[in-house]
Amino acid sequence: MAQIEQSDKGGKKKKGAQKKMQIHVDFTPMVDMNMLLITFFMLCTTMIKSQTLQIALPTNEEVKKEQMSQAKASEAITLILDTEYEGNKPKVDAETGKTVHHIYYYEGIADTLFQTANYLRHEQFIGNQNREPQGIRRILRKKNEEVMVQYDLLKTRWKNKEITKEEFDKLAKENAADSMKTRPVVVIKPGPNTTYEGLINALDEMQINQISRYSIELPNRVDTLLLRHYEQVNGVQIIRPTVR
Repeated sequence: MAQIEQSDKGGKKKKGAQKKMQIHVDFTPMVDMNMLLITFFMLCTTMIKSQTLQIALPTNEEVKKEQMSQAKASEAITLILDTEYEGNKPKVDAETGKTVHHIYYYEGIADTLFQTANYLRHEQFIGNQNREPQGIRRILRKKNEEVMVQYDLLKTRWKNKEITKEEFDKLAKENAADSMKTRPVVVIKPGPNTTYEGLINALDEMQINQISRYSIELPNRVDTLLLRHYEQVNGVQIIRPTVR
């Protein structure tokens, strides 16, 4: 509370002399009020949770070499990533405004593909159109169909509030790692001209399609031969000088 005290030292005062006043302000109530307000806001404020990208990391499944060479060819799918350039900058699609990324993929083991025709195929990152997966997403979803059917059921239960978000995350993780289901093994191979965006798009597709078994490797000699064959058959140029 503010107080005004009139100075009076006693003694005689000259006529017309100005009276001196001292102003005293007590800040104690204001400090108390500030502490109460700080305590109130601390108790009532909801802390913001950090928004991070959740990635379905590869599982630590122990697979014997004999199993890898026997039955995994039907589950294997390899994605060779490439980005199209105009000069020294990535090309942007005029309609969508997105960078043009290419995916050249094949299923099975590369060493055995030369005996078949059109073993290397081309797709792009398109996403969903009219709620239906398109592009490489459609291919990956079909390869992981058993897992995705159960995942969609779990998502419906969560949206209907039959299970909590924590229960949904736990069940979805168990479903993605269920060894009793037919699941793909995806090998992602970024080419020399692939941008980070292209690689992130591929990792997003792993998450969206609940694929838990994947790895990131560099293209090898066999992949180069497959791309050369694709160039000859389709009259396009894929392998070119490194721009990045």
